[in-house]
Parts: sequence; C-alpha cells; structure tokens
Amino acid sequence: MRIALVGPAHPYKGGGARHTTELAHRLAAAGHNVIIESWRAQYPARLYPGEQTLDAPEGRPYPRTHRRLAWNRPDGWAAEGRRLRSADLVVFALLTPLQVPAYLAILAGLGRRPARPRTVVICHNVLPHERRPGDVALVRTLLSHVDTVLVHSAGQAAEARQLVPDVPIVVARMPPHLPFAASEMPAAEHEDLSAERSAVPASGQATCNLLFFGIVRPYKGLDVLLRALAQAPEQVTLTVAGEFWGGTGETDRLIAALGLQDRVTLQPGYVPADQIPALFEAADALVLPYREATASQNVVLAFSYGVPVIATTAGALAEAVRDGVDGLTCAPGDVDDLARALTAISVPETAASLRSGVRAVDPEPYWAAYLRALLAA
Repeated sequence: MRIALVGPAHPYKGGGARHTTELAHRLAAAGHNVIIESWRAQYPARLYPGEQTLDAPEGRPYPRTHRRLAWNRPDGWAAEGRRLRSADLVVFALLTPLQVPAYLAILAGLGRRPARPRTVVICHNVLPHERRPGDVALVRTLLSHVDTVLVHSAGQAAEARQLVPDVPIVVARMPPHLPFAASEMPAAEHEDLSAERSAVPASGQATCNLLFFGIVRPYKGLDVLLRALAQAPEQVTLTVAGEFWGGTGETDRLIAALGLQDRVTLQPGYVPADQIPALFEAADALVLPYREATASQNVVLAFSYGVPVIATTAGALAEAVRDGVDGLTCAPGDVDDLARALTAISVPETAASLRSGVRAVDPEPYWAAYLRALLAA
C-alpha cells in the first residue's frame, strides 16, 4: 500500500515527531511504500515558547521524509495534497488545532470523495488541554472531512464522537516510541537494572528522590505535586526536568512559599535523549501529577529504566500502572491523596517492593495491534 504520513518528524522534537517517525518505520517494515510529509516551519515562534527543533535525532530518522510544509506558505498546502493523490492512504497526525488549516487545504488538494485516497486523522489529543477560542470549531471541521478518526483511549473516542457523531472512530492504544537512548537499550538490560536496584532506593540512603519529567504546563499539575511534597516526609526530594511553558517564575515563587528550596531542584530546558538515562537512574519514582491527560509515554520510559511510577487516574494515564505492584495511583488534582502516595513510597521497603515489580514494556504487541487498527480504519 502507498501511504503518506503528514505530520512532524525529525528535526522536530517530542513525542509526536517520534511517533510519526516510528510509525513510518513500522509500516515500511511491514512492506508498505511509505513517505513522511513534514514541516520546515510548523508554528510561528510566538506560539511556541521554546526551541522547536533538535540537532541530534531522538531515534532513527526516516529516510523518505520531505519537509515541504510551512505555516507561512499556505500556497504550498493544496499543492501538497495534489502531490499525494496517487497514495492509497493519507494519515494526518493531529497534535494541535494550529495544524488544521494546512490539513484542510491538503485534503482539498487530494480531490473529492470517493476518488481521493482514504484519509485518517490520528488524534494525539482530540482537543487541547488548554484551549484557545476556535479550537473546537477547527477540530470538528477537520474530523468531519476525513474517512476515519483514530484515537488512543476510550475517553478520547467519546470526545471525538461528540464532535463528529457520524464519522467512524477507531481506538488503538498508543504504542511505545521512546527517545533513542531508552529505546535502544536491550530488554535484558532493563530487567537487570530493575533487579539490581530493587533492594534499596536509588540514592542508597533513606532519601527518596522523585522525578517530574517533560514539558511543564498547567494541566500537568506540578503545583499540585509541590503542595503534596510539602506534606510528605522531609527525606522526599524532587527534581523537575523539562521545558517550562512561560518560564519558571511562578514555580519558583510557589517553592519559596512552601519552604521547599532545599528539597526541589529545577532543571529547566528540553532534555536531550542522551541525558535521560542519568535522570532516571537517580530517581526512586517518576511522578505524573496530571490534572487531565490522554496518555503518556513517560510511564513506559520510566519502566524501561526499572523506575516505578506515581500517576493520577486522569484519562488513560495510569492504565499501564499496577497500583501497589509497579507504582501507585491517586486522584487527579487531590493534594492530600498525592501526599499519601509520596509518603508511602518514602518508606524504603515500599520503594524496593515497587521497583522489584517493574517490568519493561515489550513494544511489539502494541505496534502490531496499532498497525492493524490503522490499516483497517
């Protein structure tokens, strides 16, 4: 089958670009003729407060990747659609409503149904967690113009059906697509790492080192975690590693107000793949205190390093966490319930027990199921 994937890929950073790239590799390995149509300029700089691209890839770049799309060249959008008319399947990776005008123009360039290629939108989020005026209308319009919508959880399927009740919705669990440094580690090493560290916390002392990893945005609940940390035993410390959406000022002020200056370390900035291992090897647990969520690769990433996870039950976030076995779960937005989990994992025996329960996730069954769902859509 001739398949075109339209979405971000290297040198763009983050999970969306990794997913598009890994999907291309997997489809090509299954015998399909695959290209990626990516961006040379995806967003105006004022709409993304940070670096959008990377010099070093976070995985294997896909060789048949074209970077012809640009937000500031709408004249090229419909032309892209015309170039893709010979495809059997065109898949759009939707990460933000900002992509919708370009995607609609590409769809127009593909021609009219039923002569045009089959079209699928993969919704990483049906709607943004933090919405702008017009987001709902834009996404509804896009989803109503494609043949099928693929989402990653039952909750996201319900949200999509509210927007487009007459469009087929397919649910497929998000498969692992980890940064290069983790995804290249052999499974045996994951298991050995978990076994080596199951007896004591990562520090070798009574200190319990927690990690918040990834871009910091309000819906991810770092403020909830900080307030919970203030209620937890003093030996519990926290490292926050990732880009801060809008700067660290508000977080710095909250840390000072809670008296946590000696217990919290901020490492602002995007974390390159080659720096990820050191962060997880120093952690006793990864904490995902999200107020709302669809899914997160960070659970799989933590498990790949033998690190247990504390996660809220927002969306599908905690589906991979076995409460009391390889992690702990708590209610979203509940400071007291998160403080309970932090207090529990501060006990060395509990931390050791959870670490011994961690198993690295085998990506193959997830990808096999994902490809079946996509190709049958």
